[in-house]
Amino acid sequence: MVNIVTKEELLASKGKDLGHSDWFQIDQARINAFADATLDHQFIHIDPEAAAKTPFGGTIAHGFLTLSMLPFLMKELTMIPQNVVMGINYGFNSLRFLNPVTVNSKIRAAATIMEVVEKNPGQFLVTYGISIEIEGADKPALVAQWLAMSITA
Repeated sequence: MVNIVTKEELLASKGKDLGHSDWFQIDQARINAFADATLDHQFIHIDPEAAAKTPFGGTIAHGFLTLSMLPFLMKELTMIPQNVVMGINYGFNSLRFLNPVTVNSKIRAAATIMEVVEKNPGQFLVTYGISIEIEGADKPALVAQWLAMSITA
């Protein structure tokens, strides 16, 4: 469920813990599809036999595949102002890939709101502190400061 809030609630949300998304499994079919879409067919992603001989013991998801899951994982955590007409990815202040996501692992997003700025009337730039966690792992797959712009009518 999308979290629709007033302009005032959004502007006052700095520091708000948004919780966690549901777990989502990254399987070999998704890794292969991402490899095809990006033309990144490195063996560590698509060749289970060769990847089994690496320290990872099998294939791993592309770091950018894990990153690309953010819109899906964040869909129920994101705060959206009333009367929004569109949302735009604005970029990242920081991004680090800390731990590989091995095939068939489950990931989820943990998020907080770091900052909210009304750049222009009706244009809200939200900085999310994001961690993509791996089920059963102590270290997250990635950490990032993600910027998202919401534009209202």
